[in-house]
Order: sequence, then C-alpha cells, then structure tokens
Amino acid sequence: MQATPIFANSATGTVAPPTQFLTFVLGSDAYAIGILSIKEIIEYTHMTEVPMMPSCIRGVINLRGAVVPVMDLQARFGQPTSAVTKRTCIVIVEVQSADSQHVMGVVVDAVNEVLDIDAADIEPPPTFGTQIRTDFISGMGKVRGKFVILLNVDRVLDLDDLQGLSQMISTHAEAG
Repeated sequence: MQATPIFANSATGTVAPPTQFLTFVLGSDAYAIGILSIKEIIEYTHMTEVPMMPSCIRGVINLRGAVVPVMDLQARFGQPTSAVTKRTCIVIVEVQSADSQHVMGVVVDAVNEVLDIDAADIEPPPTFGTQIRTDFISGMGKVRGKFVILLNVDRVLDLDDLQGLSQMISTHAEAG
C-alpha cells in the first residue's frame, strides 16, 4: 500500500487545508494519527492473549461484542514495551486493507491533544535516521518548534504485513 503524502507540494504550489491529528506519546517521542482514522479512545483494559500472535499484538478486547486485536506500537517499532500507567490507553482505529476495513486498537503511553497542522508545516518523512521504518511515517509535523511523527496508520497496522493476523482473530472468535 502506497503512502499518501500530506505535505505541501512546493513544485506546484498546492497546499492542502489544515488536517487534524490526534497526538500521543510513546516512550519519549511524540506521534500523531489523522483523526479520520480514529474511532474512539478507551481506558486501558485487560486483554485476552491469543496464542501464536505476532509479538507486537498484546491480545484482543471485547468492544461492544466485537473482537478487536490490540497492537503494542512500541513493540511494532522494535522498541521495548512501556509499562502500563494510569495514562496508558487504547486508541481504536479503523484501517483500510486492500479489500476491506478493519478495526484495531493501539496501546499508547498517553494521549495529548487534537491538533490542526497546516500542510505547509508538514515535511516529508526522513529517508534515514529514524528508529522506526520510514514507510510507517507519512510526514513530520512541525508543532510549537518541535517535530511530531505523523504515522501512516494503514501501513503501521497493515494486516498483510502481520501475516495471517485476521485469520487467527476470526478463528479465535469463532471458537470462543
């Protein structure tokens, strides 16, 4: 799946309208996801571990009768998992795969705020030097003199990339 750039196109002079992002913290870094992908934010809750899941999947939760897999973004980025605190929460997002939409949860250390970031304040992702895969980044937003890593949520939570995740979830849901 190709990342859709959200930064201003200096060659053509076109600038997209401001875009809203939910900002959150993982470890000491600030990240953001476009709010159009966000369904809700819930308190961190107990998860049911599912055998043979990828290591970045903490488990599944029951969200109003639906089985929702929950991903640990720190683990997905190859970093140690953060300790659960009273600010830890689960952001429920809707992701688009090639043929359908899926709902997934992501564990974040703390949710900060929803911000409007003008396209002119969004730079292309760096080509090197980041601690996460560059295809996971849709841009770098400049906010109050600092950078916020804008995640390409469809790529970060790509089910094909997690090999068979949806099949395991549906098999577990049918058995339970």
